[in-house]
Amino acid sequence: MSQSNPTQAQERLLSLDFFRGATMFLLIAEFTHLFGYLTDPSLEGSILYSIGTQFHHHPWHGLHFWDLIQPYFMFIVGVAMPYSISNRMKRGQTRSQLNKHVLQRSLMLLFLGWALYCIDPGKIVFRFQNVLAQLAVTYLLAYLVMHKPARTQIIISLLLLAVTEVIYRVFPVEGFNHPFVANENFGTWLDMQYGGEDLNGHWASFNAIPTTAHTIWGVLAGQLLMSKRTANQKLKILIIAGVIGVVAGYALNPVTPIIKRICTSTFILASGGWALLTLAFSYWLIDIKKRQKWSLFFRVVGMNPLFIYLFAHVGGAVFIEHILHPFTFFLFGWMGTLTASILTSAIVLYLLWYITWWFHKHKIYIRI
Repeated sequence: MSQSNPTQAQERLLSLDFFRGATMFLLIAEFTHLFGYLTDPSLEGSILYSIGTQFHHHPWHGLHFWDLIQPYFMFIVGVAMPYSISNRMKRGQTRSQLNKHVLQRSLMLLFLGWALYCIDPGKIVFRFQNVLAQLAVTYLLAYLVMHKPARTQIIISLLLLAVTEVIYRVFPVEGFNHPFVANENFGTWLDMQYGGEDLNGHWASFNAIPTTAHTIWGVLAGQLLMSKRTANQKLKILIIAGVIGVVAGYALNPVTPIIKRICTSTFILASGGWALLTLAFSYWLIDIKKRQKWSLFFRVVGMNPLFIYLFAHVGGAVFIEHILHPFTFFLFGWMGTLTASILTSAIVLYLLWYITWWFHKHKIYIRI
């Protein structure tokens, strides 16, 4: 735990803190069950229900807003890497020390990703489909190539997508080989080999390979923002790259369907494009136009992202809800169970945010 911010204020990319904080705010909101209440059957046909649907993963072929959150997270980690590595080098760390730090962090993320989902009723299981386990892989692979020229990094990221495409289409799996059918594809088969299948959700641990492109593209964006180009030049490059990704992803959708749950190449391209465009918008609004004061609400979350995610995930959100429930239902129960539940979730989310604000106020930043 650090008692002071590791990056001096004038060196911080405030738009990155905002982007990371907004993404993490939405991730912890999931643990309050707020989005589940918004899609209650009684709300079907309403604007709230339509909005709530966008905060759930698409069942299979298609793209909801919520499907972008995990790519955002992978991308954001990549953007931060050049800044983090540069700061460590300024403090005198050698390449050997950096390598050790990255490897240790990757192993820690992998352990946490396993530990959060390791218990199935009556047994210990090994499943690596979650965000932290996937990040452990993408973080390490992106680091291994981040010192290469930008063109090389782009080629490697596209090769990862090409390899994924070929494997899903031609790898001979036992009993089935339908590349884009739920539970009948290479990703499911691979997970079944080590008992890590996730048949109900259709997620695949192999997703870590194609989604590494998100982190590599984040690294490239971070290196661009650290360069000596003008702010407008940086913004232009981000927008062009983002548009290319979005257009390519949707244009190729008839050939390879956009499927988040197995991270098809078209999904990676489209979501990567949206990540670049979202960073471009954040950079334009906060670092160029200097509209910064209001963004502090999200930035404080972005300064302790993994801590608040883990806190909410391991029971923090549930604990707070259990304490609040009697009081909120006493005050709002007359409005109906659903309304009282939505208000309770909103208050839980506010209190989770308040923890990050309190940490920021006292200059406490927990790094994992």
